[in-house]
Amino acid sequence: MRMKIKVSLLLLSIVVTLSQAYCQSNRAIDYFPKGTVLHANLKYNNDTLQKHLLDIYLPANVKGKVPLVIFVHGGGWLSNDKYADMGYMKKTVAEIVSAGFALASIDYRFSTQAVFPAQMQDCNRAVSFLYDNAEKYALDKSRFALMGFSAGGHLASLMGLSKNNRVKDFFMRGTSQGFSFKGVVDFYGPSELLLFPKNDDATSAESILIGAAPIARPDLSKAASPVTYVDKHDPPFLIIHGEKDESVPPKQSRLLSAWLGVYGVANELIIVKDAPHFGPMFDTDEIRDKVMKFLRAQLK
Repeated sequence: MRMKIKVSLLLLSIVVTLSQAYCQSNRAIDYFPKGTVLHANLKYNNDTLQKHLLDIYLPANVKGKVPLVIFVHGGGWLSNDKYADMGYMKKTVAEIVSAGFALASIDYRFSTQAVFPAQMQDCNRAVSFLYDNAEKYALDKSRFALMGFSAGGHLASLMGLSKNNRVKDFFMRGTSQGFSFKGVVDFYGPSELLLFPKNDDATSAESILIGAAPIARPDLSKAASPVTYVDKHDPPFLIIHGEKDESVPPKQSRLLSAWLGVYGVANELIIVKDAPHFGPMFDTDEIRDKVMKFLRAQLK
């Protein structure tokens, strides 16, 4: 009897430990609808780097293949993780899954670990993994969209705009490139590094990203700026920016929208009145309705 009790207590301890580890491994799951299926901490590059992980959130009771929204976090290219930005966008991420879309949130190496284009190589590698494993995770590989915030908006825009340019340096060797994007939702992402007020400051986030002050290396700045890759073959964009953003000036989004317009690429720019760089002002019913309308139109 005592042995049975000891075994039961041991099993209970293991279950509690695993449960705690599970909760700690994904602090965003509670933002999603009940029944959401989570595939956590998938190694998208088959290595041991903590920044080469992604999470997939699937709608409950998936039948058939579902469209995918790829979520790219912000943090100045040097902080945060794949749960960041979800905390103030809880209703939006919940509605994405409630609407029948999958959401994949990806990590990527910080600029303090590796300079650009390492971040693009990681993001594209993550998308390659999702594309190659679409069948396994019930994803429709023909219906991928991107959503990024701040530095993540920059990377999402770069992925969407440069894909058809086939920039060799943006991909890891030997990875699939058969995917394409139906649309991009860019929340206050930088579009032209040379336009930043501190473009001569070698300690700024954008300087750390490319390994030099933008004004000192305009070639590197150009290679890392989304506007460089705009052409008529690019996917539609929904661009959202705070009127009082002091971190990424709204002119960054205005410029991107203008360039897209020059080439006839469908896009909409929303300047959110009185909004700062990030926060719950971007998770209002009005903004969320715009985002969902865009995703439904592009991923139909």
